[in-house]
Amino acid sequence: MTTQGDCPSLLVVVSELDPLHASETDKEGPVLSLCLSNLLVFINTYLMFNHENRLAFIATTPSECSFLYPLNVNKPDSSGSTEDDLMPGKCGQYELFEDINSTITRGLKAVARRMNSGVTTRPLLAGALAKSLCYIHKHTTDKDNRLLPRILVMKSSPDSPSQYMPTMNCIFAAQKNSIPIDACLIDSDSGFLQQACDLTGGTYIRLPETKALLQYLLWVFLPDHSSRQMLTLPPLGHVDYRAACFCHRKLVEIGYVCSVCLSIFCQFNPICSTCNTRFPVPGLAGSKAKRKKTTQ
Repeated sequence: MTTQGDCPSLLVVVSELDPLHASETDKEGPVLSLCLSNLLVFINTYLMFNHENRLAFIATTPSECSFLYPLNVNKPDSSGSTEDDLMPGKCGQYELFEDINSTITRGLKAVARRMNSGVTTRPLLAGALAKSLCYIHKHTTDKDNRLLPRILVMKSSPDSPSQYMPTMNCIFAAQKNSIPIDACLIDSDSGFLQQACDLTGGTYIRLPETKALLQYLLWVFLPDHSSRQMLTLPPLGHVDYRAACFCHRKLVEIGYVCSVCLSIFCQFNPICSTCNTRFPVPGLAGSKAKRKKTTQ
């Protein structure tokens, strides 16, 4: 069995900052103000498992998705260094930890300052997942590359039904490419991430309390997925597989599905708004047939 100590890993951490969950005195939100130190300890421990392990960190808000680490992805920074110069093999271990901790901390605070407290939308989860998949694809397409990719999502806000389709597209892309998606929920549950973890073989955890974050990060999310088979982890439980309708973007248990493009609607529409397919109105076709039979 291949374990984390045998093969290097590429971990992409997605952390959301939601102004709707931040108070007036705590604009930086729960992830930054309460959980950042624990998250940095987890990241440092992950990098100590293997000196070839790689890390990327993405922060997402309702208005942006930003790479906080490595800095200037695909471009050299002002000092002339690229993202590959910031990997464990390029500098000392302690220097790497200090660089990562300070870079992520400064980046999160800068993103928090740019947030608009008056917004009513949710963080761009789909955009962050898409960026994660692109970054993983770039660094794992080489045939000689032994990196085992995975994504860890830190989330504290409810799902946004308007992001259902792009989020599911990212989940199916991760499933097809065998990229596990793990989810650590700090406040409310997420049906989207429940489906993501179930479909990709990841682990879904909703914290019983914020103070237990570091314990769950080290216990559940630090081991790689082959090592987790030897651990007794909390079960996923019930998975919310409700879909969001295309007309009102609300979650539905029973709805109407277009037989051509498989679009979902919460109420009957004679014309599919996605592919413009026309459907007979329920009851109207039966009344025409009955009227024709009566005429004969």
